Amino acid sequence: MSIATCLFTPSPSPSFSPLPKTTPKFSTTFPLHLNLRLSSSSISLRHRQPSPFLTFSTLLGGDGGDINSNNNSGGGGGNNDNGKGKGGDENAGDKNRKDAMILLAEAGRSMESLPKDLAAAIQAGRIPGSVIERFLGLEKSGLMRWLMQFGGFKERLLADDLFLAKVAMECGVGIFTKVMAIIADFMLVYLPAPTVSLRPPLAVSAGAISKFFYNCPDNAFQVALPGTSYSLLQRLAAVMRNGAKLFAVGTTSSLVGTAITNALINARKAVDKSSAVEVENVPILSTSVAYGVYMAVSSNLRYQVLAGVIEQRILEPLLHQHKLMLSAICFAVRTGNTYLGSLLWVDYARLVGIQKAHEDNTTLE
Repeated sequence: MSIATCLFTPSPSPSFSPLPKTTPKFSTTFPLHLNLRLSSSSISLRHRQPSPFLTFSTLLGGDGGDINSNNNSGGGGGNNDNGKGKGGDENAGDKNRKDAMILLAEAGRSMESLPKDLAAAIQAGRIPGSVIERFLGLEKSGLMRWLMQFGGFKERLLADDLFLAKVAMECGVGIFTKVMAIIADFMLVYLPAPTVSLRPPLAVSAGAISKFFYNCPDNAFQVALPGTSYSLLQRLAAVMRNGAKLFAVGTTSSLVGTAITNALINARKAVDKSSAVEVENVPILSTSVAYGVYMAVSSNLRYQVLAGVIEQRILEPLLHQHKLMLSAICFAVRTGNTYLGSLLWVDYARLVGIQKAHEDNTTLE
């Protein structure tokens, strides 16, 4: 690589002609000076006072200028590629806008009749014709037309016309399971609650078992009223009777809730194929029986102790004149009991195997 100072000798000729090819001559002494001789037919340059900063040119051989021009043309090629990319985006936007206008014309709709945000997106070419077709189809339903007044619903419905159906499925699963859970919770409070017996006497022809359970309390630990008493056997029978009732309630509620949940899960799988792997059907019979046994044993005993011992025998005698404080403490105790029951149910479900698949997946993760 050689660095040279270019010294030009201007010609007085006023005409302009192509620059002839010249060969630079180098001196053998340093610093090197490059003298370029131009013929009289060369271009004329207006004389100008040279700058103290001389112009340096890098000579990479005789074709240095060609290399620079090739580099410049290469850069131009990049610009052309970018231009083609932008042109492709513009073509896609024009196509979207054209398809949308055709669909609106076929439906007899104008841009002014559309929501402002949708019209702006059509003008920008961001909405394909399929979305406009979906919008026109959804507008035929009064409910969908009302929901699309809200931006969030409109954006989701235009992306997925089954969005509302999926929401209904999810909410349906939650509602049905919660309704059955509410029924079970009601019976858990209702059956073990202490009572004042106002039942009429049994008929003379009643059997021995009926007479035995007739004299049993509803809560095994409840305080006997003056004039009445309960034997140990009768109190144990109260646990067994309530356990049988709670078994029936738990099994039935779980059976109905699990069956409805599986039906809604299958409906969701039919609509949304991506959820087929995420959600699995729950075994109906084994889960229902297991839940019935759990309510008959664990829930029955916990609520018997809670209602008959903690509340009736401990809290009420201490706070019977402070009802607000008594209610607050009862709320805290029952909340803790519900939390304890949830923990016990998880351990019990794993023990009997109805959550075995979930446990295996957790282990793999």
